[in-house]
Amino acid sequence: MNASIRRNLTAYLFMLPWLVGLFTFIIGPMSSSLYFSFTKYDLVSSPKWLGLDNYRDILLRDDRFLKSLGITFQFVFMAVPLKLAFALLVAVVMNQALRFIGVYRAIYYIPSLVGGSVAVAIMWRQIFDTDGIVNQVLGLFGLEGRSWVFSPQYSLYTLILLAVWQFGSSMVIFLAGLKQIPAYLYESSSLDGANKWQQFWRITLPMLSPVLFFNLIMQLFYGFLMFTQAFIVTKGGPMDSTLVYAMYLYEKGFNFYQMGYASALSWIILVIIGIMTALLFASSKYWVHYETGGKS
Repeated sequence: MNASIRRNLTAYLFMLPWLVGLFTFIIGPMSSSLYFSFTKYDLVSSPKWLGLDNYRDILLRDDRFLKSLGITFQFVFMAVPLKLAFALLVAVVMNQALRFIGVYRAIYYIPSLVGGSVAVAIMWRQIFDTDGIVNQVLGLFGLEGRSWVFSPQYSLYTLILLAVWQFGSSMVIFLAGLKQIPAYLYESSSLDGANKWQQFWRITLPMLSPVLFFNLIMQLFYGFLMFTQAFIVTKGGPMDSTLVYAMYLYEKGFNFYQMGYASALSWIILVIIGIMTALLFASSKYWVHYETGGKS
């Protein structure tokens, strides 16, 4: 056995744990899900082949599929821009040379560490309930509150606020990007008479656009798959007003044991996320700037 083969075998040996995990926890389950999406499967009896029936029923006959998809798009298109805008604003402030700035950064990052937990979701439901803190504060000003969580008009907005509140991870990534912008660009623009607002639009945003693009892709992905908050805070209600896509998929698979139908739903959302991601990559050449080659 020559040295080249030995080096390759050594490399594959080190890769073996990753390869085992890849095929066991990703490729294997995805392949099974794809097969089940063409079957009638209830987790108890053997799968029964249906062909494209599940997809046909979802796309042509399932009104709740369309409703859940619309609610999910509404959530994503409202929560993601607000979350990124707030994260960028806080990151710009946290990038200043302030006293105890490290402590402030840690405090602002805490919501992202605990925001996805069941305990925080329960706390959020209590805050916006009839006798919650929000209504107590409104009562101090003589305003009548309501059960925000259980009102079809406002329940989705409580979930959007919860998502925006978890801005810490995006803030840290923005902050890292801000640290990479050369200080001389701001100094030169100041000498040319540029104010802070002009510097932000002409220097900060273009230089930060690759980081913004990364954050946008990640938050878009997480937004379409949002589940825990809706499940704990509202359980998809009231009147399906917070029936996000992942919640509907869970309901079909684990409440009604229609696992084949749920698998088809999962592949449809995968295609939708893929299309949205492709559109973002296609648009990136017009607004994402890189130091070495201009726009992407």
